[in-house]
Amino acid sequence: MFDSRISDYMSEDPLNVFRKLDSEFFRSIENVREFTFADRVLSRKYKLLVAMALDASVGAVEGVRVLAQSAMDAGATKEEIAEVLRVTHYISGVGSTYTAAHALKDII
Repeated sequence: MFDSRISDYMSEDPLNVFRKLDSEFFRSIENVREFTFADRVLSRKYKLLVAMALDASVGAVEGVRVLAQSAMDAGATKEEIAEVLRVTHYISGVGSTYTAAHALKDII
């Protein structure tokens, strides 16, 4: 099964309304998520770090928190998280840094 923290996060996600409204569509979303984060050429750890950077760049504090913790559970170090966030800051600006700071204050 996919990381429970991401599943927990997704249970709070607005798309969760589709679990009742259109369960087939909801299952397809979950299948894509599992497919996306599976180990292939890139490991799950690196995919989670990329997703974390993307969430930081769009201001998704809870997404950064969940994805950073999931990445650490998959073997990412705090130093790897910091490096990814340096790149995110360079590309997306200081807003992504503030988002990450709010997200990581309780887990780093």
